[in-house]
Amino acid sequence: MSELLEKRCAPCEGGVPPLSPTDARRMLPQIPGWELREDGKELRRTLAFKNYHEVMAFVNAVAWIAYRENHHPDLEVGFRKVLVRYSTHAIQGLSENDFICAAKVNQLLAS
Repeated sequence: MSELLEKRCAPCEGGVPPLSPTDARRMLPQIPGWELREDGKELRRTLAFKNYHEVMAFVNAVAWIAYRENHHPDLEVGFRKVLVRYSTHAIQGLSENDFICAAKVNQLLAS
């Protein structure tokens, strides 16, 4: 189990530097299935589902994670797929919060 699952998101209102692309690449193996945008400022994962009902159930579960962690992804919802994108907007890049939430989405998918 990833140590990220044991953590909670910390409030981030800016004033701290984003993770460097090198640091983000180092953390990426902790969240299998996720990709790092080329500039290192965003995590993304596209997921396929059997039907729209499963898509919406997944989106609602991700919304619950976002609520609990107070860290919200950008979601692009389609008929049988969802693109989940994490980036910490206040710092215009990635923070540990993005990796924590991505790990929790992975845990959701494993259940």
